[in-house]
Amino acid sequence: MNNLLLPIKIALSTFSKNKGRTFLTGLGIVIGITAVIVVLSTGQAIKGLVVGELEAFGTDFIEIEVKTPQTSQASVDNAISMVGGSVITTLKEEDAEAVARHPNISNFYAGVMGQKLANYESEIKKVLIFGTSAAFIDIDTAEVDAGRFFTEQDNKSLAKVVVLGYETKNKLFGEQDPIGESIKVDKDKFRVIGTLKEKGASFGMDMDNMIFMPLQTLQKRILGIDYVSFIFAQMIDPDLGDQTVEDVNLIMRDQHKITDPNKDDFAVISMDQMMEMMDTVIYGIQILLIALGSISLIVGGVGIMNIMYVSVTERTFEIGLRKANGAKYKDILLQFLAESVILTLVGGIVGIIAGIAISWLVSIVATSLGFNWTFAISWSGLIIAVIMSIIVGVIFGLYPARQAAKKNPIEALRHE
Repeated sequence: MNNLLLPIKIALSTFSKNKGRTFLTGLGIVIGITAVIVVLSTGQAIKGLVVGELEAFGTDFIEIEVKTPQTSQASVDNAISMVGGSVITTLKEEDAEAVARHPNISNFYAGVMGQKLANYESEIKKVLIFGTSAAFIDIDTAEVDAGRFFTEQDNKSLAKVVVLGYETKNKLFGEQDPIGESIKVDKDKFRVIGTLKEKGASFGMDMDNMIFMPLQTLQKRILGIDYVSFIFAQMIDPDLGDQTVEDVNLIMRDQHKITDPNKDDFAVISMDQMMEMMDTVIYGIQILLIALGSISLIVGGVGIMNIMYVSVTERTFEIGLRKANGAKYKDILLQFLAESVILTLVGGIVGIIAGIAISWLVSIVATSLGFNWTFAISWSGLIIAVIMSIIVGVIFGLYPARQAAKKNPIEALRHE
């Protein structure tokens, strides 16, 4: 037991004599471990946030979106094409009606968005206008607060009616009852027939700051288009999701007269598939960030190796004296290895504490900004952090420790 305690006592004594050097040497380890803990915690919180959003929306849906032909929906090429201003005009409301005839589809809504100025008396606001089918209110989690939502008859007759999101209603009307009042959107007047309850942002879409309008009204009276951007279809049996997605792909290809799947100008995905995709993306980001955080550990390890070399040189006489008093190769090796491991282990523990503290602060800030952010710490992540600290200590401390253990005691005593 004394053989194990002695290297630890010597290590602690050495650290106390060189506090500044010890602090700076361990700082790289602290930073690296802190980064790893924060990344793991943030990754778990983001995953919980995304899963929560999807579960709140429902998992019994499939979504049909436009995409650039010859690209994958999740590909960089498609993203660049869309950001670059490419507009796919082939997705129509008729496609949604064709999909709705599938035996596992119970309901659907199509949608398109535009941005216009809306004003009531002296109040003017630039808002997103969400043109959608009447079934939106039956499928989505949005709820009517006052009045009513528009009907399919309103949609087909191009009725000039709107439903206001919670914040839009407050900014245009304040405490005044907007039902029955008229607002001006672009150049036309529209009658307010309803308002929605506060919902908040979801996947970057803040429905509280939108104006909802019958799909065909927005298409033909304001935007001058006949296409939609996306379709949501509700499934009767979510367990048949994969098969339903395959069937809807065939329906859409038939609608668009496409025979080569590589030329698809649409993408079909179920909520379950979307959750799997999100898991993959979040996991990939975590791995990348952990790899970047590990660079700090490597830098810290190199720093430890350098300091250990300096320490071996400075303590050559001490090494010779210990060997002259009977210390063996393994005793000297264990002494310097213990110093390296203790330094990295302490740095790892401090890094864990700092990582937890920063993760907690991030959760407080995110929650205050309105995100459903859960403070989460992975026990497996903490264990990994400790193991990584020890491994770094062993790897970068082993060579200097071996150099110290190999020293000839007579030459070491002459060094003084």
